Amino acid sequence: MKVAVVGATGLVGTKMMQVLAERNFPVTELIPVASEKSVGKEVDFKGKKYKVIGMKDAIAARPAVAIFSAGGSTSLEWAPQFAAAGITVIDNSSAWRMDPSKPLVVPEINADVLTENDKIIANPNCSTIQMVVALDPLHKKYGIKRVVVSTYQSVTGTGVKAVTQLMNERNGVQGEMAYKYPIDLNVIPQIDVFLDNGYTKEEMKMVKETCKIMRDDNIKVTATTVRIPVMGVHSESVNVEFENDFELNDIKVLLQNSRGIVLVDDITTQQYPMPKDAHEKDEVFVGRLRRDESQHNTLNMWIVSDNLRKGAATNAVQIAEYLLSKGLLK
Repeated sequence: MKVAVVGATGLVGTKMMQVLAERNFPVTELIPVASEKSVGKEVDFKGKKYKVIGMKDAIAARPAVAIFSAGGSTSLEWAPQFAAAGITVIDNSSAWRMDPSKPLVVPEINADVLTENDKIIANPNCSTIQMVVALDPLHKKYGIKRVVVSTYQSVTGTGVKAVTQLMNERNGVQGEMAYKYPIDLNVIPQIDVFLDNGYTKEEMKMVKETCKIMRDDNIKVTATTVRIPVMGVHSESVNVEFENDFELNDIKVLLQNSRGIVLVDDITTQQYPMPKDAHEKDEVFVGRLRRDESQHNTLNMWIVSDNLRKGAATNAVQIAEYLLSKGLLK
């Protein structure tokens, strides 16, 4: 099967190719695609070199699927052109997520919405993905009323420029800055631009995407998203109010038996999820489970996942795997 990776030279695009190889997706020909300035560069896939090509040449090559990670404006311009050529697009940008005609998919939760007519499929925001993977089984059993989430997000969510800024600062080197402020030995309580309501775009993504993925507009979500000097993994402190009461042990059993989740929750041995343990893993790690003693039917939890893998590349490849398994990729 011909597979295009659009944005192949970026952090997420590179990770897409790594995950495609690791999961043995049936790629007969890789088509790496990037902006004009990167055309002609070579990328490595399974020990073979492939030359990066431009958008028009990629469409002409007629891949079965194109996995996009090239930013919203690129997706808005080019995804419809790929789709018009019969190519299924899985898009990692925010461009199509809240379009009512486009599915927003986390395979563990709502892959069943996908049909052969869906030619542009949206991959959710990284911080939303890991949260809903952990919340969905709880919602099905107890009914979620409200979620309060604070995130601790890796610099890799911004891209190569932010990783370089962090390492430059750590090594005392002056260089180009991805952020307005230093990030090493600092936290920045702003991810993406501010909106009229005082929230950032990232925060509102979590609010809106959660309801769409979990197919319940009654779930109330409020978020504070924060950038921290960590590479490769996002963490989240999540407070969940349920319609119905719960036993803590039942919550643990439910999460333990849910697809894509690893429970790490033993305070007697100080076991809990940390970024260093989730790095380069595909699962969502959950721990620090405890009842909120200030309010009825409410749970506190800590959710950790690799933002370039489950938060982006792995989720996109899992969507492609689902489409393949259902005969929706030709």
